[in-house]
Amino acid sequence: MKTVHITFTLAATLLATGQVLAQPAVQSWMNQEVGAAWLQGYQGLGVTIKSVDDFKSNDRSYGKLNGRTRLLHHGQWTRLQANLIAPQATMRSHEFMKDTKVSLSTGFNVLNLSYGIMDTAGKSAIQWSRQESSIIGYAFKGQAVVSKAAGNEFGTAVGQPDQYGEVDYLNKSLIGAKSALFVGALDNNGSPSALANMASYSNVAGSNTTVQNQFLVVGVEGHKTGLYGTSFAAPIVSGYAAILSSKFTNANPIQITNQLLVTARKDTVSKYDPAIHGRGEASIARALAPASIQ
Repeated sequence: MKTVHITFTLAATLLATGQVLAQPAVQSWMNQEVGAAWLQGYQGLGVTIKSVDDFKSNDRSYGKLNGRTRLLHHGQWTRLQANLIAPQATMRSHEFMKDTKVSLSTGFNVLNLSYGIMDTAGKSAIQWSRQESSIIGYAFKGQAVVSKAAGNEFGTAVGQPDQYGEVDYLNKSLIGAKSALFVGALDNNGSPSALANMASYSNVAGSNTTVQNQFLVVGVEGHKTGLYGTSFAAPIVSGYAAILSSKFTNANPIQITNQLLVTARKDTVSKYDPAIHGRGEASIARALAPASIQ
């Protein structure tokens, strides 16, 4: 069996031929900071975002991300969402039901994980497939930004058992990884004048300070898109990482990860609590602001 790769290279092709690209449209579900980042010229050029997800099953869902309602696979939705945030990034797909290593591309890589691996709590070890082994290795070695959906177990702390006594062991395995981010969902994009609440379904950071220091939240406006869940929070952060890398082209995945964490906002969420919101709401405007990053 082989990995499915789907690549979108229109932006790069047009730039290479000298044609002028039309400014992409900011969607109503996006944080308005995204449009400001685009106007500065940062749209993810030079970055590869790979969605590890479902592209082939019989399960599909309706949604509306860019102006029209469609019926797509889960992976098609997460890939499209990340691409809408970072329109000049190269998009690739890895079918998550195949036991194959996730390959990295030349240059800067972002892996979007909008899935979990649930099993009974208390297991001392998990026999990982080649897929998960490669992802975990990249995250701990800092070879790719790994944007991992926190999960939809209604407020369960990352790495802890849910109400059914199950744990997302993929979450647990990424705790402490140098370039892994856990992404929870807010019910709206927040602002200082209109604070956002944690989405009722979203998992939270919990009391583990290591998790708190890897945890971000973003608005998932499912009332506009028909798409709910932290599955649709992670691709936003994947897009942010790509945008950020297209400015700081010499930065490595660990630096980009840290920049998103240290610039997160606490003043845009209601009753900010690190055990719920981790570092706060990701802010691409703040992350892009400095001339250089460490």
